Amino acid sequence: MTITNCFVTGDYQLGSVLDGTWKRHTDLATHNFATGRIKCGTESNGGFKNITISNCVFESCRGLALETVDGAQCEDITFTGIAMRDLRQSPLFLRLGARLRGPRETTKVGTLKRIIMSNITSSGAAPLCTNISGMPGYMIEDLKISDVFFHQAGGGDSELAKRQPPEFEKGYPEPPMLGDLPATGLFVRHVRNLEVSNLEVMTETADARPAFWLMDVDGVDFFRVKVPRMSMAPAFHLQNVNEFRVFGSKYLKDAVYDRSDDRSL
Repeated sequence: MTITNCFVTGDYQLGSVLDGTWKRHTDLATHNFATGRIKCGTESNGGFKNITISNCVFESCRGLALETVDGAQCEDITFTGIAMRDLRQSPLFLRLGARLRGPRETTKVGTLKRIIMSNITSSGAAPLCTNISGMPGYMIEDLKISDVFFHQAGGGDSELAKRQPPEFEKGYPEPPMLGDLPATGLFVRHVRNLEVSNLEVMTETADARPAFWLMDVDGVDFFRVKVPRMSMAPAFHLQNVNEFRVFGSKYLKDAVYDRSDDRSL
């Protein structure tokens, strides 16, 4: 399956795209959470495999969501050449959960693996960062993220930086499901084999949260990454992380850790 050359939005008045007037919603009280997006899920008893999403523009909507919560195998997906602006939720949302809405005897936890995301720019996004969440005992696997620019709203304080979001394994998968997140760029939990390269995180306002928050991650490389230089927050917070490496970044020291139970750097 190929999805390409699309304009994705959710912030125009009904009928105004068809008649060419392109009128924006003015009532933000009811339309501030524009629903346009590209999404695999929510219903996910079957599978999502061999998909390329490329050359798309997202504006005033909810970004990308890859979700398997009802047993689906979500595998071999490439997401590349994407421009995003004014996102109302997480730019990227990857969720492996256990709602398991299906035949009780046969429905088991699915998979989310072999995903490549590259050449992405996101500006003017909400405070909610990219959320990549598996669950205890079930990992998102083999994920590569490269050549990405995240411009987020920022504004998080030191108390938010200490927050430990709930798991909600059986919850409905949406980016706000875990509440405010303790990261500005990437929130990563229950992931195996993650590679991040040429990624920059920038915030509109000062933020006390780390750019990258990782928990229960097994095998991770960060290469040539940038975080807000004037921020007093650490670049990384690591909990229960194995085989971590960051290298080749101009303003961050190279570091290698076989094991990090609770470390910020």
